[in-house]
Amino acid sequence: HANMAQSTNDSFPTSIKVCTNKKALRLITALARLADELEKKSVQFKDVLKMGRTHLQDAVPITLGQEMGSYASAVRRGIDRIDHARAGLHVINMGGTAVGTGLNAEPTYIPIVAEKLSEVTGERYQTADNLIDATNNTDAFSDVSSAMKTTALVLIKMANDFRLMASGPRCGLSEIKLPKRQPGSSIMPGKVNPVIAEVLDQACYQVIANDLAVSLGVENGQFELNVMEPVISHNLYMAMNCLTNAVNTFVDKLLVGLEADEEHCKAWLDRSVGVVTALLPHIGYENSAMLAKEAYNTGKPIRQVILEKGILSKERMNHILSPRAMTTPGIAE
Repeated sequence: HANMAQSTNDSFPTSIKVCTNKKALRLITALARLADELEKKSVQFKDVLKMGRTHLQDAVPITLGQEMGSYASAVRRGIDRIDHARAGLHVINMGGTAVGTGLNAEPTYIPIVAEKLSEVTGERYQTADNLIDATNNTDAFSDVSSAMKTTALVLIKMANDFRLMASGPRCGLSEIKLPKRQPGSSIMPGKVNPVIAEVLDQACYQVIANDLAVSLGVENGQFELNVMEPVISHNLYMAMNCLTNAVNTFVDKLLVGLEADEEHCKAWLDRSVGVVTALLPHIGYENSAMLAKEAYNTGKPIRQVILEKGILSKERMNHILSPRAMTTPGIAE
């Protein structure tokens, strides 16, 4: 085999796939850390009742732990998405040489490359069924890039939720307390910004931009070779490194030290009229709407209005509006 002429047309894409696989595993490890820590927070905050919101408006109660659990679930889905996309990286074109026909490559050599590569890396690689296809098409890289981009969208949503919940501290929601990672604003003393959540946001924006460059590179191959692999690999590696580092930073510098502001969560919940939704099966829509309107117009807590109207006893009201009844499936008996 020493005299065989090997072309960069098959060695370069294979090397990119091996490197991409390695970096993808680093990213998956970082995302798994994030999911693990979110799941820890879901347990830590399981009894912190707060107001759920839809359309940025008061909805019905939820626990902070349930919210953290939902973020963990979404991150786990991102891990599965990226891991599934990696399958295409294990199919290589080594032995295809110039255009995929295998010219000047000993037939017995071709499968040996995949075997040896599997031994060296610990990942199972296999020779493509169609070496011409594997030489001129690079869509496997697009699959991985797209999976990262979609995961980045999920992370942006999560990071922005954290920023909103931490808004304040006096004139915002102030439902969670982020670790203070900066001395404060250069012009407003005492103001501490959610910079770590913003780091994750910006890293994810970069991943989205990198995905576009990868997409353009993948579609711009002509005939038997895609000569755009340098820009594909550059943007893949940049995206993976950027996202891996940002996720680890988010875990270490924000999530581990995250605290709940239970008093503020309770204050918002007590002021909300959204809890009236739990009363629908018990007192009907008209009575519930009447209570909500009264609470809005007078500014009184909904519980006070219920008792003043004599619609429910205090014991019955507290049972229906208990945290367990309002944050689990079913109707309070």
